[in-house]
Amino acid sequence: MESRLYKKYIEEVRPALIEKRQYKNLHQVPKMEKIVLNMGVSASLEKSAIDDAAKDLTAITGRKPVITKARKSIANFKVRQHQPVGCFVTLRRDAMYEFFDRLVATALPRIRDFRGISPRKFDGRGNYSIGVSDQTIFPEIDLDKIKRQQGMDITIVTSAPTNDEARDLLKLMGMPFAEK
Repeated sequence: MESRLYKKYIEEVRPALIEKRQYKNLHQVPKMEKIVLNMGVSASLEKSAIDDAAKDLTAITGRKPVITKARKSIANFKVRQHQPVGCFVTLRRDAMYEFFDRLVATALPRIRDFRGISPRKFDGRGNYSIGVSDQTIFPEIDLDKIKRQQGMDITIVTSAPTNDEARDLLKLMGMPFAEK
């Protein structure tokens, strides 16, 4: 079953982008390729911190996260080689559109004093990254069961070659960018 946002992309967003940017080929039109959610966990916390972060990511995305481990030891950060330091989930296709819909419609407006997200967080190649300081903005997280506040990075990878094209795509998809 196709998601509501994918239908919106096919029926509304793609024709609007073709009209605005004068694309000659349908494959030139930018699209979202994947969304990556990453939670880094401080190595100095207790051992259950990584498990809690993984449970939160599982609740938010519905996918089991991959546990990332340190590649080498760094004494100043009290990190040993192969020590768990975070977890991430990559969402594609239907899961990506469902998550993006929940992010834009319910999670971002729950941020305190929300006035839109910064339109300046593009990386120069059409990818957009958001830093969320608290995982409790997602309604899937039970507030009574969290032990610590945990932030996360959300990266939206698009096929757009430039930031302007990606900004147009995300704006038409419903991303609430802050106006100047």
